Amino acid sequence: MAQIRDWARALGFGAVGIAGTRVAGSEAGLQAWLDAGFHGEMDYMAKHGLRRCRPDELVPGTLRVITARLDYWPESADAMAALADPERAYLSRYALGRDYHKVLRLRLKKLAERIAEAAPHGFRVFTDSAPVTEVALADAAGIGWRGKHTLLISRESGSFFFLGEIFTDLPLPIDPPVSDHCGDCSACIAVCPTQAIVAPYKLDARRCISYLTIELHGAIPVAFRPLIGNRVYGCDDCQLVCPWNRFAQRTAEADFAVRHGLDTALLVELFAWTAEDFEARMPGSPIYRIGFERWRRNLAVGLGNAPTTPAVLAALHAGADDPSPLVREHVGWALAQHAGRAAASA
Repeated sequence: MAQIRDWARALGFGAVGIAGTRVAGSEAGLQAWLDAGFHGEMDYMAKHGLRRCRPDELVPGTLRVITARLDYWPESADAMAALADPERAYLSRYALGRDYHKVLRLRLKKLAERIAEAAPHGFRVFTDSAPVTEVALADAAGIGWRGKHTLLISRESGSFFFLGEIFTDLPLPIDPPVSDHCGDCSACIAVCPTQAIVAPYKLDARRCISYLTIELHGAIPVAFRPLIGNRVYGCDDCQLVCPWNRFAQRTAEADFAVRHGLDTALLVELFAWTAEDFEARMPGSPIYRIGFERWRRNLAVGLGNAPTTPAVLAALHAGADDPSPLVREHVGWALAQHAGRAAASA
């Protein structure tokens, strides 16, 4: 195992751990979460059912799961300052650079192949690309513990990292889990703008801003729009207030560096992008996945929550005849917000 850790560090991973193919409590927890409907429109979460908790059924012959952590916190403009400026667009810090899937998958494959040189084995690598209970496996492998916001936390590096897995048929020694160090802290629960963390370790994704701005395909529920603020792609609030993230590691990965000034961009600047601009700038970015229409939808909500300035109103009026009914509806809501505030102040 010491050799595997050395090889992983040489490839840039922050930590690796090994778990078995069954994690106590994960099946019951997943089933209860699905039964409550907390997955919303994420049908893929229910599609594979409890198979998600059974790596040896997903890949027959699997004996162990090697979990690896790759830090992504970029050198960027201050996140809290960006959230506090309602004219700026806030994007989750993981989405400021290139999409992590390819970077992490290639790195995991190199690690698996390096292991194979010393001990030939059958393997498959996964990076949020298959029905895998990543956090539960990483918790079991001692990479960290599941925080009250349901993300994994490490004492050494907080929670701003990606997880990936190698399913292997090698009977490697299993690492012990680490203790939960959240204690009495409930900062993540208190700070959530939409109160999506309905109880410690329990997230209703239907209320989560990351779900609303990324996973949800249709209209964002009106009740949540004012609470979204300027968060136009994902949300980091629960992580930003976590005391353990004072140990968050800056990434050394060039691919995760900020692209296109997205850490400082104004809402009106991004809303002025054409479909051609989006197609030219977003390939290779996690944001590309939601497409131009939902990107505009999210920005319209942000503009509705922005200060009533000539630039904001001009941007919204310019988008009032957007070819997308979805975008037009959100622009109409945004204009009504400004009209309502103007009437109230008068």
